Amino acid sequence: MNTGADERVIALNVGITGHRDLRPQDVAEIEVQVRTFYQDLRDSFPDLRLQLLTALAEGADQLAARVALSMDIPIVVVLPMEQSDYERDFGSVEAVTVFRSILAEAAQVINLPRAPVLKSGDDHDERRARERQYAQLGIFVSNHCQVLLALWDGKPGTALGGTGQVVHYHLTAVMEGFEEETSAATLLAENENDLVYHIVCPRDRPGGEPEAGREALQASWFSSRNDGRRSPSMPDAYRTLLGSLQQFVRDWKEHEEAVEAFSTSLIDDAPVLEVPVAARLTDRLFQVADSLAIYYQKRVNLTLKSTYGLAVMMGLVFLVYSEIESVRWLVLLFLALFFGGVVLHMIGERREWHRKYLDYRALAEGLRVQFYWMLAGVVDSSSADFAYDNFLQKQDVDLGWIRHVMRTASLNRDRGNEPDAAWVGWVIEHWIGSPKSGRGQLAYYTRKRWENAAQLRKTRLLGTMSLWTGIAMAVLLFLLGGKDLAGQRQVLLILMGVLPLIAGVWDAYSHKKAEKELIKQYQFMSQVFFRARRLLADSNDIAFHRLVLKALGQAALDEGAEWLLIHRERPLEHSGL
Repeated sequence: MNTGADERVIALNVGITGHRDLRPQDVAEIEVQVRTFYQDLRDSFPDLRLQLLTALAEGADQLAARVALSMDIPIVVVLPMEQSDYERDFGSVEAVTVFRSILAEAAQVINLPRAPVLKSGDDHDERRARERQYAQLGIFVSNHCQVLLALWDGKPGTALGGTGQVVHYHLTAVMEGFEEETSAATLLAENENDLVYHIVCPRDRPGGEPEAGREALQASWFSSRNDGRRSPSMPDAYRTLLGSLQQFVRDWKEHEEAVEAFSTSLIDDAPVLEVPVAARLTDRLFQVADSLAIYYQKRVNLTLKSTYGLAVMMGLVFLVYSEIESVRWLVLLFLALFFGGVVLHMIGERREWHRKYLDYRALAEGLRVQFYWMLAGVVDSSSADFAYDNFLQKQDVDLGWIRHVMRTASLNRDRGNEPDAAWVGWVIEHWIGSPKSGRGQLAYYTRKRWENAAQLRKTRLLGTMSLWTGIAMAVLLFLLGGKDLAGQRQVLLILMGVLPLIAGVWDAYSHKKAEKELIKQYQFMSQVFFRARRLLADSNDIAFHRLVLKALGQAALDEGAEWLLIHRERPLEHSGL
């Protein structure tokens, strides 16, 4: 896999929403502020490709696009409707000319399909239908950007799809009037994709002054957190989030050889069918995330084994010294082992091996689901929503970068065109598979369940053997009584201490790896995949197959979040050991 330029697919997407009727006297100053905003993002996150998502509407959209192009920032144009139809909403021939000239310089053009029709049927009204297209545009831009740039007067919006409503949607994930029923699952969930940079822009119309308490051209950051409190700089939680996104790119660059060595494509053995561009991109990102997870897992396991091995050796040295005090150099050996463990722990902590292993594994599993859903046509191709927004909703905001990587692939989905239905069967065989074939997640979870169960049995057997061997040693010492066996007695005493120590450390190692919890998790997921396989075998209905695959993917995403939570509860700490 050639990774030379692949890291550039990870973008920091800025979405623009704003008024069409900015005051002419404010334009120059707004341009300066927008330029400063772009430059600050570039300086703060130099490894991320800055990119603007815009509809190129006259006013704010075109202003933001002009500044972006002058700074060599690529723009992705999102058209809410057919171009000829869209141009009807421009106020002058000049505005249309500017629109077309900027459109010609776009790095990518996305044409949104017709918005889903409400059951009430009021979309037959042309004005209402156009409003719904603009609302869908706002939802798409909000869902696929990391920062929403709002050139806005600050007043609550009343028009469907207007600037005020788009900002409201970005903060709450609710666009009133667009959906007849908002998903209850998303109403109370944390939203990491709610960061807004607001430049207060009065409108060139009667009553166009800013919201009360806002000064014209005042700039600030805010989100839905902390009661929407404003700040002159990006909130720390979001800086951490975007920093993690940037770190993913840096690790990709730094460990290209590891990515090359460990990468496994999901699309190997693909049928002779057209592979959607977004699916290829998702597969590439999966390979990188999966390879980095393997790379850091090896380092975590090495640290874990070394730390527990050093603990056993420290215990042995201590026991020997307690019985043979004349060997004073054992004290130095004890201290060397201790500080060796401390240094090893500090290296792992400083380089964040444990966090990166967990995060990249969770990202890889999320991308796996995204890939198979894309190919099987599970995700509604006409939807403007980000289909994976419930993944890791219950986790801290700093994990939102994982969904931001997934947004990169989602942005490139071919809207309005379903993939070939023949992909569904291939996805079933390669994603679910069977234990007999050894292919797919069903075989994987089944195998991992038995492997972990066997390991847990070894741990318990070692503990039992150590306990009874220690007791046997104590009985033997009692039976020997006062016989002159000083040397043998010291050996027996040392063994009495070492064997339980080994058993205890081994048990602690097992606990740290969460073997018991993982056995239950592997068993649960193998049952889920088995039930999915059975349901699919009893039906030839493609629509039903997609429904089952959607439910399966949701279960896999939930399992990935649960896996992450389990392992985050077991950080690599030497103090407890």
